[in-house]
Order: sequence, then C-alpha cells, then structure tokens
Amino acid sequence: MSEIAIHAQKLSKSYNGAVYALHDLSLEIPSGAVFGFLGPNGAGKTTAVKLLTGLLKPTDGSCAIFGISPVKKPCEVHRLCGAVTETARMYGRLTGMQNLIFFGQVIGLTKRECRQRAETLLKSFDLWDVRDKCLSSYSTGMAQCLSMARAMIARPRLLLLDEPVSGLDVESALRVNTMMTNLAAQEGVTVFLCTHQLQYAQNFCNSYGIVSKGKMLACGDLESLSREVGIPLRARFRLREGQTPKHMECLNDGWWGSDLSEEEDMPDLLQNLVSSGFDVFEAQLVHPSLEDIYFKLIEWKGEET
Repeated sequence: MSEIAIHAQKLSKSYNGAVYALHDLSLEIPSGAVFGFLGPNGAGKTTAVKLLTGLLKPTDGSCAIFGISPVKKPCEVHRLCGAVTETARMYGRLTGMQNLIFFGQVIGLTKRECRQRAETLLKSFDLWDVRDKCLSSYSTGMAQCLSMARAMIARPRLLLLDEPVSGLDVESALRVNTMMTNLAAQEGVTVFLCTHQLQYAQNFCNSYGIVSKGKMLACGDLESLSREVGIPLRARFRLREGQTPKHMECLNDGWWGSDLSEEEDMPDLLQNLVSSGFDVFEAQLVHPSLEDIYFKLIEWKGEET
C-alpha cells in the first residue's frame, strides 16, 4: 500500500470569517502521484498550497504531509517540500548561485552541499551562464526557472507547484515538465500541480481534483471523472463512402461513431464491422478530454457552490 503524501480532512480557510476561500477540502494523494489541482483564478488553489505548507493556518479542518502537521511542525514539513507559488520570491540583489546557496542553507544543507546541488540545477535549467548575475537582471522565464531550482534544492519528497510554467518559453517549459516527470517516475517524488491550463494538466498528471469557488467538485483519474459526469468513451470509424452501418451515428467525411462502456468493447465492435462487410480505413478510440469533463462539472455543480 502506497504511503500517503497529502491528507486533507474538511480543510477550510476564511480570511474574514464569512466568505471561505477554501471550504471542506478532503483528499488523499499517494506518494509518487502527479496530481492536478484544477480551477479558475480565485478557486482556492493557492490558498490550498499555503495551507499544506503551513504558510496559513486553517480556519477549520486539518491536513498532513507524510503524516506531519504543517501547523504543528512547519519546519519538518518544509524540509520535505519544495514549493513554487505566486508569492515565492527570491532576492534580486543576489546572484542565481547565491540565492540557491542561501535557501539551501536555510533548510539545513551545508554550504558545500548547496553549491554542488546548485551547480547541477543551474545547468539543468540552462541558467549556468547567468549564475553570477543578479536575479534582478533575469527575464521572467529565467526567474521562474530559478524558482523551480530553489524548490528542488533539497531533493524534496513533495513538489507543490502553482502555475510552474507561467512565463516560460516552449523549450524551458518542456525542460521543467521533463524534469518533474522524471522525478515522479524515477525517484517517487509526489507532484501537486495547481493550474487552470487543462490540456497541460492532462498531458502531465495522472489524477485530478477540480475546484470552483473554494469547493472540490470532483476528484479522481480521467476514467473515473468521465464516468461521474456521464461522458462515455467513443469509437470512431472511417468507412468506404456510401456504407451505412446500423446502430451507429453518422459523423462527417465518412466517419461513424458509437459509445462504448469500456475499452475492451472496441476490438469486438471493429471485428463485427469487418465481418459484416464494411471497409474500415481508420479506427479511433476517443477518450473524453479533461476539458470536456471540467466544463461539464462546472455546468452541473459550479452553480451550487
């Protein structure tokens, strides 16, 4: 059984005692998962990250990181976590190298350990040539990459990321994504990704939580979420012009479609078409996209929050 990296039980935060930025968030995320926490601006994503890292105290409920309370033992939690949030700032008058060494020492690394780790990260993020330049001279994308390097300086077991590729060019974003994917797959690092970019999350994450107005609307992998909102798998076939199979929906340009209960139904459906004399030029198994699921949930449940 996998160790639980993040546990939250009815976690809530109100800044004024009346309106809740986050309300009754309950979830369990196993170690090694890449979890997408999805919602529009103002949905409560950043508040959740700050609660999980102990930067805020909850109004109600509780949370734990690898069984440790960020309220009771914030320093222990900080040693396990690397975070990139909208408020994660570094020192503009320090160089890239100096920033990484400073923040590494803050969480308990020796100066030698910090320098060795900083060298590796600066090269990985293509910042080696500007390592001795002040952060204030960095572009937005370079500063974001340095922020990612800072989050990874102590080899965290959990990465909490709030829009980590914001401001990055395509090459830098790919570098960040590849590194995070490798950390999860090869080192078992858990990734908690906050974003409103649905296609990005679908390409990167293996499970999702969808929030709106501070409330969790649904949580699970793509298959379970699609079942919850009633969007089925679809089989699509391109047939010879003029062929019209019964019990299938005519789409366009010679394509026909049918709903499936599960992936295993696809081979039988294809075999039946061929054995019935239909010429199948192309066959596609179409999964619901995260965007389809997200907007269906917002339509169904968003108005209730």
